[in-house]
Amino acid sequence: MKRFLILEDGSIFKGFSFGAVASTTGEVVFTTGMTGYQETITDQSFSNQIITFTNPIIGNYGINMDDYESIEPSCKGVIVNNVARVSSNWRQQLTLDEFLKQKDIPGIYGIDTRELTKKLRSVGTMKGSIIDADADIEHAFDAMNATVLNQNIVQQVSTTRAYPNPGTKLNIVLIDFGLKHSILRELSKRDCNVIVLPYNATAKQISDLQPDGILLSNGPGDPKNLPEVVEMIKEIQLKFPIFGICLGHQLFALANGADTYKMKFGHRGFNHPVREIATGRIDFTSQNHGFAVDSDSIDSNKLLVTHREINDETVEGIKHKTDPAFSVQFHPDAAPGPHDADYLFDEFIELINRVGRK
Repeated sequence: MKRFLILEDGSIFKGFSFGAVASTTGEVVFTTGMTGYQETITDQSFSNQIITFTNPIIGNYGINMDDYESIEPSCKGVIVNNVARVSSNWRQQLTLDEFLKQKDIPGIYGIDTRELTKKLRSVGTMKGSIIDADADIEHAFDAMNATVLNQNIVQQVSTTRAYPNPGTKLNIVLIDFGLKHSILRELSKRDCNVIVLPYNATAKQISDLQPDGILLSNGPGDPKNLPEVVEMIKEIQLKFPIFGICLGHQLFALANGADTYKMKFGHRGFNHPVREIATGRIDFTSQNHGFAVDSDSIDSNKLLVTHREINDETVEGIKHKTDPAFSVQFHPDAAPGPHDADYLFDEFIELINRVGRK
């Protein structure tokens, strides 16, 4: 079945349907990961987005129950150059096509993803739609341009009720802005007793649990759409050690007077080199974000920049100079991706053991 991808700059890409047979509109982005398409599609940080995979063939090892980053993905669609005709892996339970149909996510293949990626890099991410080839193109463009993408997406992907991820050691409160299950896996490896709270948990609700530390998770969208969370962080960082990841990093920066901005095309993939400034250590990292912390806005009396991305020098890590709190823009849990930076979970544990609760 023929399908079209249309973009708000007027571009039309012709391809073929796979996954759910449905039309969709979202922000078209690209990711450079060569593997891990299941983890990428189920990462809630892609909520409201149509994901372009730059790797030319996707789907060759199917889908399995072990590699979900969320049970119900919220991306809007999938764009690939080629879908594997045959997928084979001893863990496989579904093909990629079957999985997308099951989750009602439309896909399009057979387009020049290299041309599309170059366009997104030069123009920036933009709104797009996957539509039927026999649709009225003019009407489809009008409908796409009239569509206002929901900006309050953390509310859609965060848990609505608290739940535990039991362990026997440190008590960690994990604030869910759209968390990846790999964060829970890393905390489980360290036998942490985790309670996951909704994004809008109050400082009092958090304090009442008497945690040893707080982890601010990753998630989708613009951190400035969560002013109540920023105020909550200002309060809890006076009481508890904090570790922020991705969106949690941006919210932690806002809570300490820094500013954030929307990037041209963001960082999405598993090969982003990051330098730790103090040691010169370079880690290859997993990243998925369209916003970043403005380096010029950081108050050097309050925050220290700890990491930078080598390619574009964006801020990738900060820590508070007096409070036991730090954050990173990348994913040290890295599922999929390199595990160079998973030591940061150990540093979080060491920080808690060193300072304790105030």
